Amino acid sequence: MKLIHMSDLHIGKRVNGFSMVEDQKYILEKMTDIVKNESPDAVLIAGDIYDKTVPSAEAVRLLDDFIVELSALTAHVFIISGNHDSPERLAFGGRLMEKDGIHISPVYEGRVEPFVLEDSHGKVNIYMLPFIKPAHVRHAFPEKAEEIVTYADAVAVAIESMDVKKERRNVLVAHQFVAGASRSDSEEPPLSVGGSDDVGKEVFTPFDYVALGHIHKPQDIGSQRLRYCGSPLKYSFSEAAHEKSLTVVTLEEKGSLSIRAVPLTPMRDMVEIRGSYSQVMARDFYEGTSYREDYTHVILTDEEEVPEAIGKLRSVYRNLMKMDYDNSRTQNGAQIEEVEHMESRTPAELFAALYEAQNNAPMSKEQENMIAQLIEEIWEDMR
Repeated sequence: MKLIHMSDLHIGKRVNGFSMVEDQKYILEKMTDIVKNESPDAVLIAGDIYDKTVPSAEAVRLLDDFIVELSALTAHVFIISGNHDSPERLAFGGRLMEKDGIHISPVYEGRVEPFVLEDSHGKVNIYMLPFIKPAHVRHAFPEKAEEIVTYADAVAVAIESMDVKKERRNVLVAHQFVAGASRSDSEEPPLSVGGSDDVGKEVFTPFDYVALGHIHKPQDIGSQRLRYCGSPLKYSFSEAAHEKSLTVVTLEEKGSLSIRAVPLTPMRDMVEIRGSYSQVMARDFYEGTSYREDYTHVILTDEEEVPEAIGKLRSVYRNLMKMDYDNSRTQNGAQIEEVEHMESRTPAELFAALYEAQNNAPMSKEQENMIAQLIEEIWEDMR
């Protein structure tokens, strides 16, 4: 059985003030071409379909076109909601679309029934687990509320409740952060995590393949059985070196799995350029490259600031998104770097650092769990 794994479309996203819709339309057409050429039995889309819980009309139209194209090319499309999506809005009309092979995960209420596909080797169960938080699972399983503290607890309980038939080939589509994955700047963590969003790979043991979403860099976690296919486009300059792709998964008999990545080439790349102002503005620096059309982050190494540098740079680099200086002055700004580091830490990490500074000892595991649960409840009340 051949499956195509994709995720993190983030339709409607803006990056540094630039709308990515034109680029998304282009890359979705390329993805459609790959599906047409590969003729898979199913397409798996592992969450973060939209970039906002309330997507724009333009984003909704783009997704609608994409799904219509996919439904004409493959018998089944499985879609789950991610942490950027509204599960209620994404699932609207899902029951009507079932007859056309478009399967959308409903709002999580504790019950996940598999869709059963079949090939010459027998049956394959496809499970769809939308992005879940501990609060969602506590609500679905009130009798287990006290033991569901972290995201790992929540996912473990959700999977245990699926009653997976281990003698069959089983595929899970999920949108969580699995411990050990390499993150990017454009991945917004759940507000309530504090380190408790990590899910250990051992909870996915019942599955022959886990199609993961949430992390934008294509990567296996421990083995090719657990894989993030990554986002189809670069959404931050921390992803500039990524090679974007779709993952083609082939399941033969039980225990036989192979994957391969099919590269995706964007309409405009996202690149970082470094050098002095005179260097990067020299014709021989950018001629023969795609820099003039690419989304660029220019890092100037001049010791003195260049007057009106951004406007001048944009006369060459039409899609300049960001400009910074890297010189002796910025390199000595240790205090600013420390503030930025502090702002990037989660509430639970900041609380743990404060506790250790005041008590000259780290929190116990019991205290960490209590704080994680309190923060989770506070964020739930604020939503």
